[in-house]
Amino acid sequence: MESTSSREIDVQVFPAYTGRVTKMWLRMVAGKALQSEDPGGSSAISLVIAGDETLRQLNLEFRGLDEITDVLAFPLEDAAHDDGRVDGDFPELPDEAASMGEIVISYPQAKRQALEAKKPLKSELALLVVHGVLHLLGYDHAEPQEERMMWAKQDGVLSTIALK
Repeated sequence: MESTSSREIDVQVFPAYTGRVTKMWLRMVAGKALQSEDPGGSSAISLVIAGDETLRQLNLEFRGLDEITDVLAFPLEDAAHDDGRVDGDFPELPDEAASMGEIVISYPQAKRQALEAKKPLKSELALLVVHGVLHLLGYDHAEPQEERMMWAKQDGVLSTIALK
């Protein structure tokens, strides 16, 4: 695992997508999202860039949906928040106490969404990374008020990321 300031951000890219996006850039994007919520923190996360089948299998196993999705976040900590954020679904593991969880992104789905929205792939990947980190931080978008809060936070973080 490599650090971004005091944060541990482990990035894994499936071999099919190696060279299409750099681990350093993904770390930077995730680090900015973490920094926005906990500037002095030492949060650890894992980020995986995978394929459609991996996301479909995880979506089926953990959400009961047999379909491809763009991003899944698996929080490892339970935390109580009174500002519209929700608790994580997974218990804290003793040997991973510093880890907030894992984010898994489908590279092919991100590419399709970028083409459909007529925007750069890097922009879509940044959105998905930030979105996943915010889920690990406890944000959700199931209710309109939660969605407004999460989208505002997401837009704020994305405005700080250079996409060139």
